[in-house]
Parts: sequence; C-alpha cells; structure tokens
Amino acid sequence: MRKIVVYELVSLDGVAEGPDAFIPDWDEDMDANLGAVIATQDDVILGRRSFDEWSRYWPNSDIQPFSDFINSVTKHVATSAPLEPAWPGASAIEGDVVEFARRLKEGDGGDIGVHASISVARALLAGGVVDELRLVIAPAVADGGRRLLEGVPAQRFETISSAVSSTGYLLAGYRVLR
Repeated sequence: MRKIVVYELVSLDGVAEGPDAFIPDWDEDMDANLGAVIATQDDVILGRRSFDEWSRYWPNSDIQPFSDFINSVTKHVATSAPLEPAWPGASAIEGDVVEFARRLKEGDGGDIGVHASISVARALLAGGVVDELRLVIAPAVADGGRRLLEGVPAQRFETISSAVSSTGYLLAGYRVLR
C-alpha cells in the first residue's frame, strides 16, 4: 500500500500559514531534505488555495528541486470549482478528499504527497489516512496564522528522523501510530 506523506513548513508555535514570514532563508540541508521527500512521490494532493497560488507561480519558476517535481507530478486538487488556470497534470477530486485518498493509497505507485495544503492535511490526518509527517520547523514564533494541527483529533507519532539544518531549522520526520 502507498503512503501519504504530509510535508509542511511550520513555526515553533505550529503555524503553517505564510511560511515566508518565519522562514526567511533556505539552506542546502533543507533542499536535500525536500529532495529526499519528493523523490518517492508520484502523486500530490493539494487544496484549492494552494492550487490557485502554485499554478500561477511554479510553472514559471526554476527553483529546484521542487519546480521540476511539482510541474511534472500528477496533482489532485480538492475543489468543486473548475481549475483555472490550467496546469498540466492537475485534476479536480470528485467527492470526499479522505475517501479519494484511501482509494489512491490502494493503487499502484510511490508515495502520495500533501504540500502546503493545511486544510487538506488536517482532513487527511483526522480521517486516519496520513502515514508520515515531514516537517521543517523554524526557530521562530509566528504568533498568528493557521496552525497545522489545530482541530486534529488526538494522535500519537513516532519520530523516524531528525536533523538540524546549517541555518538552524529542525528537519523532523514522524510516523503516525495506529
């Protein structure tokens, strides 16, 4: 069975919204960590807000390793509205995102990524279909914005990896315990 891996940039107080405010720099360790996460993914589930922002930004970006990945990977978008602008490989999810994710996990392929989509990550965590969290934790307090785990039911995790990047970000991996 395939794994669903949520990758998020968060502040020390758990805020995932607007990471540019609390992650002012990016280093080679963070690039390598991201590269390792996306290397196993061949599908991505996005929320509508992330699709709207990313479909305008990433097709014209040369920021690697993410640009080549996100522009070529199959993207499933949790929305009932038409996807505009068109973005190659993107299609709307019909029906419930948790049920869709369960069906996708049962198919063939690599890992399924969830990137930047806070509401989708929360729904999938609450629905019990997430297998791993991969977090870049900034040594900063955001003091405002949507928190990644707010409203998610109690769950336990096992630490599967941890490292500190050269500029002080914690690169943490957690497995969801069932």
